[in-house]
Amino acid sequence: MSLDRPVAPDPYQLLPAVGSFTVTSQDVTDGEQIDKMFIHPGIGGQNVSPQLSWSGFPAQTRSFAVSCFDADAPTPSGFWHWLAVNLPVSVTELAQGAGGGPLPGGAFALRNDYSEVGYGGPWPPDGDRPHRYYIVVHAVDVEALDLAPEASAAWASFNLTFHTLARAILTPTYKI
Repeated sequence: MSLDRPVAPDPYQLLPAVGSFTVTSQDVTDGEQIDKMFIHPGIGGQNVSPQLSWSGFPAQTRSFAVSCFDADAPTPSGFWHWLAVNLPVSVTELAQGAGGGPLPGGAFALRNDYSEVGYGGPWPPDGDRPHRYYIVVHAVDVEALDLAPEASAAWASFNLTFHTLARAILTPTYKI
């Protein structure tokens, strides 16, 4: 089944312009299909978050947030797969699987759109075109965003709009 709809825009092109820095991963590559290890168990994956490391962020950075968003989901609001906030500025890497457990310092993960706390891997509709998964590290200008652990990813993203100094983006894809 192919859903007949236009390709969604890059969601970060719709936000105010900010600086950029570098994010790399040993597990996912920009523009390439994500390995099944990192996809949702509902389609045979292991739901493991990918390893990420980042560098070159602004000196004014006080913390980081890490997110994974599917702009190609067949909803008006996309689909949040992961949003971790308040990572200490000293943390410049998340190990493979970090999205499923405790995070360093006072950092915490919010509920994703599967209604689960932490990382939830890709699960696009069967037969749909490749979905783009925007894995983003946000350099934040405050040590901690004023968010409760039960805040929605959309609310956290709204708050990030006003506190992001720069973004580092990887956009791997997945298609069943």
